[in-house]
Formats: sequence, C-alpha cells, structure tokens
Amino acid sequence: MIQRHIVTIQSGKVRGHERDGIIEYLGIPYAQPPLGKLRFKRSKPALPWEGVYDAKNYIAEAVQLDGEYIIGNEDCLSVNIQAPKGAKNLPVFVYIHGGGYATGGSNVPLYNGREFAEKGIVYVSFQYRLNIFGFYDFTTYKNGQEFDSNCGLSDQILAMQWIRDNIKKFGGDPTRTTICGESAGGSSVINLLVAPSAKGTFQQAIIQSSLVNCISTHQQARENIDLFIEGMGWTEEDLLQLKTLESSQLMKGHQYVSKHSQAKNPGYFLPGPVQDDLLPMRPLEAIQKGSVRGIRIILGCNAHEGTTFVRPIRTGFPSSWEMVSEMFKNNDLLQELPSIVHYYSPSAEVKWHDNKSLLEVVDNSDITEKINNPFTQLVTDYVFQMPTLKLAETFKDNSNEVWLYRYDLITASGKQNGMGASHAYDLPAMFANQDFEFSRYIFEGENEEVVHSIIENMHGDWVRFIKSGNPNLNWECYKGYETPLRIYDRESYFTDKNFSKLMEVWKDMRFYEG
Repeated sequence: MIQRHIVTIQSGKVRGHERDGIIEYLGIPYAQPPLGKLRFKRSKPALPWEGVYDAKNYIAEAVQLDGEYIIGNEDCLSVNIQAPKGAKNLPVFVYIHGGGYATGGSNVPLYNGREFAEKGIVYVSFQYRLNIFGFYDFTTYKNGQEFDSNCGLSDQILAMQWIRDNIKKFGGDPTRTTICGESAGGSSVINLLVAPSAKGTFQQAIIQSSLVNCISTHQQARENIDLFIEGMGWTEEDLLQLKTLESSQLMKGHQYVSKHSQAKNPGYFLPGPVQDDLLPMRPLEAIQKGSVRGIRIILGCNAHEGTTFVRPIRTGFPSSWEMVSEMFKNNDLLQELPSIVHYYSPSAEVKWHDNKSLLEVVDNSDITEKINNPFTQLVTDYVFQMPTLKLAETFKDNSNEVWLYRYDLITASGKQNGMGASHAYDLPAMFANQDFEFSRYIFEGENEEVVHSIIENMHGDWVRFIKSGNPNLNWECYKGYETPLRIYDRESYFTDKNFSKLMEVWKDMRFYEG
C-alpha cells in the first residue's frame, strides 16, 4: 500500500485524503473524549493511538438543540485541516464557529475552507463543547468540586496549543497563524487574546460581529444555573446527576434557560465564559492593562445585526421601550435612558413617574420596518457597533494595529425579507462559499456581478491579511472614533466615518457586569 498523505504527530499517525488538489485531514482528536469522569471537566490532551488514524470524515458537532431536536455528540473534540498539496511553511488560518456558545459546529458546510487552501493557506477548524457541557458554571454549588468552569474555553485553548505544536507537520507555519471567528466565535477570539494560557498560539486575529465583554462572574452565572435547576425540577443536591444522566435529559434544562433567561434580564447574554483562572479579567480590562500588544487585528460588524435579534427571532433583546427601560433599570442606568430614547427615536416623549424611579416612553413612530426601526438599530449598536468601537479604541491605545470594517450589503433577498445586512450575512462572502444552503438564501436573486464583487473584496482582504499582515494597501489603520472605515457593499469602498455621536450617547455605560 502506498503511504500517501500520512503524517506523524505527537499522538500518532494520521492519514489524509486528497480532494481536487487539497489534502483534508478531518476529525483528528486533539483531546481525550470528555466522557465519564471527564464530563464537565476541562479537556485533556489526546492519548497516543496505535496504527494510522484515518482522518476521512468530520466528527459530529457538540451536543446542541436544533429547533426542538437534539443533535450532536459529547465525544466531539476534534480538529480539521485543509492544506494545498505539497504545502510547506504556509500561513495558517484558524476559524472558530459561532452560535451563542450553544449551537454550531466546524462540520457545517458553510465553514469549508477550500477557497483559502486553494490560495496557499493551511485552513484549520475545530469542535468545542457548547451550552451545558461547555459553558455552564456549576462550581459554586454544593459538590462544585466535581465540576470545572469554562470547559468550552479550555477546549479552545487546548485546540490552539495542538495547532501550534502540530501544524508544521501539515505544511503550516505556526509563527504565521491568524485566528478568526464570528459572533460567539469572534468573542472566543477576544477571550483567547487575553487568556494567559493561549499566549503564543497565534499572531493575528479577525473578529467579526462579536460580543465584546460577554463574560460573567461566578455569582452572575448563578442566575442562569438557578433557572437550569428550576427547569429540571431539581434542588441543588440533585446536581450530581449531571455526571450520569443522558444528554437528551439535560438539554431540557437548557431549553428552559434559553426560554426564560432574558425575560428577567432583557439584553443579558445567555451562559458563556466566566472569570476564573483561565480568564482572570474581563477582556476590555485585560487589554487596557496591556495584556495584548503587537497584534494585528481586523475588527467589524454588519450594518443591521439587530434584525436577527429583534425580528423574527424573539431572543429577549429589547424590542420595546418597556424592555429597554427594564434593561437600564436593572443596571442602575435609568437616568441615562432619555438620551438613548431621543437618539433612536427623536419624536418619542419621555415621562417620569414615581420620583424618577419609573419611566414611560410614548413613541408613535413606525416600527414595522425591520431595518430602520429604533429597536433593531439600538440592538445593533448596543450589542455590536458600540462595543466593537470600544474594543478598537482599546486595542489601538495598547500598541496594536487595527483595521475597522462594516458589512453593508443588502442583497435582493435581504431587501425582500427585511433583514438587510443582518447577523452572519457576511459569512458567504468571507468564505467565498456560494454553494451552501445559507449562501444560496443570501445571494438568491442577486446580480452575479455583485456577488463576485463582494466575494472578491471581502474574501480577498482576508486572504491578503492572512498571508501578508495587511488586508489592503488602501485601508488605513483605525485612528479613533473619526476613523477610516472599510465598507463592504455593492461597490466596496473606503470612507471616513464619524462615530463620536454614537459613542457619546452610550458614554461609559456598563450592563450586567456585576
């Protein structure tokens, strides 16, 4: 038998498979299966195996909800690599999937990295634990020593260490590694930038549509875990059942949390990482104290992110002034609300009651249009645009090179469905992937020249950044709230955008940061 595409790594031999000039190594274990005694424990490096591991297929995604169905597998911790044939010392691009720390997987066809590999890049993705198994913090409860915090983050860190230590065998250069993520994947990139144990695993970062400071204290995390216990019909003493019950039974509690969490705290993010030894500080604080220096970063979001979170999906993000008022009241910021109301709905009337401890907003403006109604704009700014600018400013002030972008393209389908340039609508262009179902939905009915142009510009900038450290010679680095901005649209261009008014109205407000 001809020993083609077999590489030897720390754990053993791995066989790849060639598909149209690209060598794929799929589903390589980077950690021990998180089962039995390792369930709800931080990941441990994979044990050596005998013989040759046939890396022919993706491993299933982590256990998660897909509508009302439960899919995935707890034994999911694997790495996927796509490399050009004959690759040697090529730049490495690592993509971390999003999904609110609750859903998603690197096996989703949209995230196929063939287009990057065809341009001389070693593309890597990986699975990590999600929801209950990856990001619920049970450590502060009775028998808490049986559980670890930040299991999903530990998976991500171990995966990055595995890539650093092994990627050279697959033709990649570990000293030229760019990590990238969108949504919770973008937040994961931020967390890895400041996590002490991830230092040295990459040199560049791309952060797309991220939740910037989505970190809880152990005490804050208890609010969602209390809901989980309530949803399971348990008391604190029952938590040891987490070690033995089938995942399908445990997901009932996760469904309950997803349904009720933001009803109590509008605008509060679902369970994610907590502050602990892996993440000693919130990311913005850590960056302000100099934990990230000398990194090149692309950073941005989409123009109408909020349409996904206000309509059609009722996620609990504010979709009425009553919910906005509740969010501000919960964070002792009610006095700041009138300026927010007038910024997003100038014709609205603000009425104070009960010695200014209760506020009523009378707004007769049209909120039927999804893109431009005040709540989709508010959520776009509150969750994405404003924190992205804060992050860019903080990176800049600490000797990092930052390039800022915004994805503005409203395709024919985005206009028809009223979603505009919504959350994740940039991914088909970034991956240059027109064949996946979501891509076809985004580009349906659109002029082929527009599709070609947006791919050429966005995907092209990402490729140039990965290979050279500069996305575009005409794209100036971020300078401040009055800043050069890369706009991806029907005709992509560069412009000077002034965000000073937006940042002034939000000032230094902090939400759910304990």
